[in-house]
Order: sequence, then C-alpha cells, then structure tokens
Amino acid sequence: MQKRSRHFSGVCSAKIGAFLREEKQFCGPAPQPRKLLDHVRDVLRVNHYSVRTEEAYVGWIRRFILYHNKKHPREMGALEVELYLTHLAVGEKVSTNTQKQALNALVFLYHRVLQKPLGQFRDISRPKKPQRRPLVLSKNEVEQILRVMSGTHQLIATLLFGTGTRLLECLRLRVKDVDLAINQIAVRDGKGWKDRVTMLPQRVKPDLEKRLARVREIHGRDVASGNGRVYLPDALERKFPNANREWTWQYVFPAASLSTDPRTGQRRRHHLHENSVQKALNKAVRLAGIAKPASCHTLRHSFATELLSAGYDIRTVQELLGHKDVSTTMIYTHVLNKPGLGVKSPLD
Repeated sequence: MQKRSRHFSGVCSAKIGAFLREEKQFCGPAPQPRKLLDHVRDVLRVNHYSVRTEEAYVGWIRRFILYHNKKHPREMGALEVELYLTHLAVGEKVSTNTQKQALNALVFLYHRVLQKPLGQFRDISRPKKPQRRPLVLSKNEVEQILRVMSGTHQLIATLLFGTGTRLLECLRLRVKDVDLAINQIAVRDGKGWKDRVTMLPQRVKPDLEKRLARVREIHGRDVASGNGRVYLPDALERKFPNANREWTWQYVFPAASLSTDPRTGQRRRHHLHENSVQKALNKAVRLAGIAKPASCHTLRHSFATELLSAGYDIRTVQELLGHKDVSTTMIYTHVLNKPGLGVKSPLD
C-alpha cells in the first residue's frame, strides 16, 4: 500500500511539474518590475502633465537619488529632502524658483508615486519668491526692436506685444484659434490649463493672413507625401482619428521639418521651437541698441503696462493676461509708479 501511495504521489508531482512548465511556457517569463523613473513618467502622463514638466520632474528626482548615493527614495524621507534642498540653496546657490521646482518634483514623487503620507513634509518650508518689478519696454523701444526683425520671428514678436500671450501660447496657436472675422485669438490650455480670449491687432492681420496661406501650402505638401499630422491633446486623437490631418488643427507657426514625438514615437510636424524666437529677439535687442536685458516675456510685460497706462480697467487686463489672481496683475501698477489703481497724489 505504501509503495502504491508513493508511486501515486510521484506521478502527481510529475504531472503538476509538467503542467507548471507548460503554463510558464505559455505565459512567458514573469514581467519585470517597472523602474522608478519609468513609473514616475507613467503617473505624470496619467495626470496629463506636460512634456516639459515631465522632463523637469524626472531630472530632479534623478539628481535627488544621485545626491544620496543612489539610495531608493522609499528608504528616505523628509530629512533627506531637507538636506537636498539645503544643498541646492547653499551649495549650488540656485534661485528660489529652481528650489521650488525641485521641492514640487519630490513632493510629487512621495505623494503621487510612492504614496507616502505628506505629514512627513510638514517641516519643509517652501522658499519665498522675492518681489521684483518686471522689466518693461516703452512702445518706442518695441518698435525699434520690431524694425530690425523680419519674417516669421517678426510676426511672432509683434503678436507677443500686441496680444499679451506667452511665447509658448503663441507658438501653440492652431488655425482654428485665429478668428480673422471678429479679430479674436483663442488661447487654449494656457498656464494652469485655462482657456482665454485676447484681441487680434488690426496691424498684424494682413501678415497673419499671408502666414496662414503659406502654412496651408506646407500642409498640402505634407498630406500629399503621406504626412500632415500634428499632435492632438488628451484623447482627441483616439476619438477623432483623422482630425490630426485636418487643416483647422494645424499650427500657425509650424517647424521647418518633421520631428519624432518623444512619447509616442510618431513622426509629425510640431510647432516652431521657442529657442529660435528667443535667439532672434536677443539679436534684435542688440541691433536696436536697447540697453535692457529684454526677452520674449518682456513683450508681455510691456503689453500689460501699455494697457494700464492707457487707463484700461485692471480686471480687463487680468483677463487678457490670464492671471488667476488680480494681485499678480497689480505688480504692473508699481512699474508705472502708480500705487493702488493708479490713484494720484492730492499734491498733483
């Protein structure tokens, strides 16, 4: 009886082993666990963070890990975060904005990715941003800069000053966002994922019409060669598979050549890179002899200052700029040397 039992047990073990081997062969090798930085990218994309935010956060998390000799973040906590932020402020002398971005990246890592209680971060004080007056250009200085520019870069700089848009907001404009009939420009997914409407200056309208005609020719050639696709936000590409080739979704300022999307690997025509506009404006500032460190964002500051000096209501300017809080817009009243809402001194 014992022999038969041992024989039966051996047969069962052999069958179970064979079954497991077949199951393993059928299912393939066990999936490898995701690397931490890949997991961070997944969570960022699920939450619809931009490509630039993804690059910045992953970079800060990588530097944080390297600073602590490649120790896994799960084995670290608030103390290590404080030490790293102190190193950035004291050792590397980074700005408060840079330090805040590093802190935001690490808070995202622990809160969203590792799901570690945020109570451990209560002792970390966020650095205060110094209140600095924005640099502005006079209307005459802007005209001098625009005169030494030409082509697409001149048109973009003119729009920045004439509409108050940020550089990336301008470069991300699509054909459907420009309404020539009612002289309006729709800014989509601005800072804070907010939409807003601003004016289309009459002066720039003829050049913009020529620009759109030129872009239509480029798009026609792209479609004829089997391309003509652009990036669509969120799930629009899945819901409307052919929309990425439609004329209305094309960028007003497309890049000179096709490029590969780093997230999807698809080859498409993206919008013009901001570096080329920044370099062109910096060169124009030097050629115009303007003794100010002006940038593309300076044109936005100048837009707000000109409107306030012309007597427009600060709430209207706030809406045109897309500021969440009117206190952000109020900083331009200090540039005009007009505290409050432009109140005059009784002496004047």
